[in-house]
Amino acid sequence: MQHRIVVLGAGYTGAVAAGRLAKRLHHEDVTITLVNAEPDFVERVRLHQLAAGQDLKPRPFGEMFAGTGVELKLGEVTAVDVDRKTVTVAAANAPEWAELEYDTLVYALGSGWNDGGVPGTAEHAHEVSSRPGALRLRDRLAALEAGRPVVVVGGGLTGLEAATEIAEARPDLDVALAARGALGDWLSEKGRGHLRKVVDKLGITVHEHTAVATVEADALTTADGRTVPAEVTVWTTGFAVHPIARATGLELADDGRIAVDTTMRSVSHPDVYAIGDSAMAIGPGDKPLRMSCASGVPMAWQAADAIAARLTDTEVPHVAIAYAQQCISLGRKEGLIQFVTADDRAVDRALTGRMAARYKELICKGAAWSVANPTLGMPTRRRRVVRQETRSGARAGAAA
Repeated sequence: MQHRIVVLGAGYTGAVAAGRLAKRLHHEDVTITLVNAEPDFVERVRLHQLAAGQDLKPRPFGEMFAGTGVELKLGEVTAVDVDRKTVTVAAANAPEWAELEYDTLVYALGSGWNDGGVPGTAEHAHEVSSRPGALRLRDRLAALEAGRPVVVVGGGLTGLEAATEIAEARPDLDVALAARGALGDWLSEKGRGHLRKVVDKLGITVHEHTAVATVEADALTTADGRTVPAEVTVWTTGFAVHPIARATGLELADDGRIAVDTTMRSVSHPDVYAIGDSAMAIGPGDKPLRMSCASGVPMAWQAADAIAARLTDTEVPHVAIAYAQQCISLGRKEGLIQFVTADDRAVDRALTGRMAARYKELICKGAAWSVANPTLGMPTRRRRVVRQETRSGARAGAAA
């Protein structure tokens, strides 16, 4: 019988893991099923561009995985039963559902929008963490008349990219950014200075040290009682783990992410691996890896290589997951590359300006390229799966 590998989610991490497994293992020995709700790859790191009115290059999975042996199953994951080792998938736009059995499961359903429980956010705010959300925001911005106020809430990477992209694409709008702390307070002095320069040049009003208490249809109320006009509110304060994780029965960390070891294997169920935003993995300095593409892709490499090694009875390799930089686009003409320590703390060095914008563009293209070409740092020779009974027999013989 073929070993059944099911990968849930075809974002950066799931798609990379599926493709890498297909390159590592003989197709006669395994089946690899990739479950995803959409038929094409979504470049999540570019969704702020989509929201600002730009069109993104289509990347259909049918083309990306042609001839690899990866089978795409379109549908939404509605349940994972780790005791029965099954996944329930509802077909896209249809009442049918299917139950998939697995021998090894790769959980890569990622994260989604987190409204933080702030009153009015779910009803009135927009998000750029999903393609449907970005498209809704795109339509709303296109309908705005000149001079109308747009407020981006959240001073992290997503908030900075969304605010600057919108301000550059629509200089006729009154764009503001609300941040809990100081603008770019985690950056180096050079990084903060460049960010302030770009924000001022784009005419973005910055509300620093501002917590939002409520969101209404046309305004925000801050924790200190101020009212900030907002015809459109864009909420970018963080991500929430996909809710299926909590219902799986897998051991979770306090924040709802799946607890994994250094090979991305579930600490409670050894036939399940979790990667990307779904997983709580520890990086350099014993700090949890942050939810990001920068963390997710090497996590996918580690999981795929560990699965392949265990199935082929070879040594399990370990990918050193460490950070080198934070790449921030500030519109299409400006960028900021903040170099960091292995545990993600800013150092003095930073690349700015047009060169940084080009650098960030190369990073985005490289991330998309890695989905279709997931073999970085590995031999291309496929190995044969060693059957469980063969391994058991070998160990029994050795013991005798």
